[in-house]
Amino acid sequence: MIFKQINSGGDRNFSYLIYCEETKLAAVSDPSPDPVPVLNEIKKHSLELQYIFNTHSHPDHTGGNEYLKNRTGAKLVTFEGGGGDLGVNDGAVLNVGNISFEFIHTPGHTPDSICIKAGENLVTGDTLFVGKVGGTYTEEEAKVEFESLKKLMSLPGHLKVWPGHNYGIAPSSTIDNELKTNPFIMRLNKFEDFLWLKQNWATYKVEHGIQ
Repeated sequence: MIFKQINSGGDRNFSYLIYCEETKLAAVSDPSPDPVPVLNEIKKHSLELQYIFNTHSHPDHTGGNEYLKNRTGAKLVTFEGGGGDLGVNDGAVLNVGNISFEFIHTPGHTPDSICIKAGENLVTGDTLFVGKVGGTYTEEEAKVEFESLKKLMSLPGHLKVWPGHNYGIAPSSTIDNELKTNPFIMRLNKFEDFLWLKQNWATYKVEHGIQ
């Protein structure tokens, strides 16, 4: 399996190209806002793109869908009911060549948010960043995200975390590292502490020198 993190413009967006070396079959996650670098990589390696995955429905993650579909014939995969060619539920698995992709429903940032596990890699979209978590607007959304993050933190610690934006202190991390260093993750034992940090994040960042 080849796993590539690709800068895709916008607000420090990341796209991900994952392909099977033996079969040259590929999938891509969130090919937006600029899908051209992804397409260039597909052409460079003579790949057949089978699927386009969206971690959630925000335009900065979906805007390149039609561009890639029209040029590759790939099928769009979203959480069930998200308008894709194929809808997936929590725990669903799709195979691309010799690679198995497992989908994990992680609502909170949006109701349709999913994370995607491929081997030792976990694409987290806007659910989990390096040292941060996805934005929410209400206490109820924060509570839903709180439960989703607990689900992610129960995964094996060696899994590599690949976020939807380069918002954190590094472009990637691991589950173990987030457990030890992410101030939101360190507050998953008590929702009130997690919510307090969300409500006071701007001040907390200044006080702790976080960009």
